[in-house]
Amino acid sequence: MKNEAFKNFVRTKPELIRYVQSGEMTWQKFYELYDLYGEDENVWNKYILNNERSGVTDSISKITNMVKNVDVNSIKSHINTAQKAIDFVQDLTKKTPQNITNNLNKGPVSPRPLNKFFED
Repeated sequence: MKNEAFKNFVRTKPELIRYVQSGEMTWQKFYELYDLYGEDENVWNKYILNNERSGVTDSISKITNMVKNVDVNSIKSHINTAQKAIDFVQDLTKKTPQNITNNLNKGPVSPRPLNKFFED
């Protein structure tokens, strides 16, 4: 009965897995703590809070490493290329007022004559 309660407790505290994987603790030691103190937060805060802090510092160090590895010149060249492509598309889609009025003044378009070939 106590084993099932311990398993359920560990499922709610996945931070404990990290201590077992790193070799700092064993499941037996965690079970003994659980057997003595139960789910008392004072006992488990040591393992859960330390893990949260180390997770935050790991995340911060990963972010700083990513920022250090960014090549600013490469980003600038990609932005310039994208801007040129956007300008090109805008030039293609831009209609000047002169072109619009010229098309309106031409009037209706007459159909092209139908050419018959091969005695159709």
